[in-house]
Amino acid sequence: LSSRTSAAEKEMGGAEKQEKQYQAHQRFGDHHGGVMGAHTYFYADEAKCDQHMETFLRCIDASSGSSEDGFSAIKLTALARPQFLVQFSEVLVKWQRFFHQMAAEQGQAGQAVLDTKLEVEKLQEALANLGIVSKAESQQWFTGSTVDLLDWNSLFDNRTKLSRPLLIPNRMTGQLEPLLSRFSEEEELQMKRVLQRVDVLAKRAMEKGVRLMVDAEQSYFQPAISRLTVQTQRRFNRSQPIIYNTYQCYLKEAYNNVTGDMELSRREGWHFGTKLVRGAYMEQERERAAQMGYEDPINPTYEKTNEMYHRCLDYILEEITRSRKASVMVASHNEDTVKFTLRRMMELGIHPSDKKVCFGQLLGMCDQITFPLGQAGFPVYKYVPYGPVKEVLPYLSRRAQENRGFMQRANRERDLLWKEVKRRLLTGNLFS
Repeated sequence: LSSRTSAAEKEMGGAEKQEKQYQAHQRFGDHHGGVMGAHTYFYADEAKCDQHMETFLRCIDASSGSSEDGFSAIKLTALARPQFLVQFSEVLVKWQRFFHQMAAEQGQAGQAVLDTKLEVEKLQEALANLGIVSKAESQQWFTGSTVDLLDWNSLFDNRTKLSRPLLIPNRMTGQLEPLLSRFSEEEELQMKRVLQRVDVLAKRAMEKGVRLMVDAEQSYFQPAISRLTVQTQRRFNRSQPIIYNTYQCYLKEAYNNVTGDMELSRREGWHFGTKLVRGAYMEQERERAAQMGYEDPINPTYEKTNEMYHRCLDYILEEITRSRKASVMVASHNEDTVKFTLRRMMELGIHPSDKKVCFGQLLGMCDQITFPLGQAGFPVYKYVPYGPVKEVLPYLSRRAQENRGFMQRANRERDLLWKEVKRRLLTGNLFS
């Protein structure tokens, strides 16, 4: 009993500290600072969000006209007030941390997300003892003998159907507080507006035969972004993957995020579409964590991030073999990752013509990876940033900084090009 209690207390203390990650902070009100490889948006007003939506619609149209099976990328910070995304993320994380607190009290602290299952009877007793809901009322919430995180999140999604507001303990005061106490009527409207904008974009993408990638952003936005993306996938990925979620593998929680969302897609029968990246906000994430006093969400080393990337990718590739209801874009400039993907595809019997696995690199970078993949019959894409020169050039320079060893790879690409020029001169085939 004492070991279980200490585990629960540790879980609660760590959760209290970690929740700072999803709280507003004036120092980080401008989320452009310290961003190494991605464009982010200032929020002006709802009209500006509508303008961004129109720009994304034109991008979808352009992707449709330029090639078959095109992709178009969007950012939810362009379609919603970023502060709302932070608040929504805070609510989602509090709800999930409460689940893990209950798991710790049942002796399941530290287990993988999909392996954590609460015994319903013990959970009902705990909820009753905390004064959240009576055992009789909670019996209507759960149908099985155990509850996992997906069941728990489903309860949150259906909160409007509950007979009373969801209440959870405030660890500072010990009092029960409504989980959604910070959501105003205006914020509920903002939720509807961003969902409406994404709905418009998804419908246009489906109409034009374009797949829509929702880019990942800073970790304190990401729970809200992922939840809104999954809600859209539930609607539009019934017969094919139209909407792709993005997972940043430099995050310690990446594997749990991938496996949790994929398990949801299995249960509900929709297609799991994903883009895997390493991540673009490391400097800013670490500075914010240090300033606000929560655990750094980023893997400690580049090697750990590589391990996470390959672990997540392998999980998805195995799902492709098992169900054929998963698709992945390997968005990477890392040659080892590309080789790993090709080897695993061969071992698992995934053929390039299946179009379940595609590759992506930035336009103008790592052509020595892109072109051989394309010539070998693999679906491969160039990510094309566009806009005013004063905005696009800093973006590209940050991406060059972000990709470790980029200059070494650029030198290698130069050497390969020179080798090819000499080969053509010697064979007399300079232009072929």
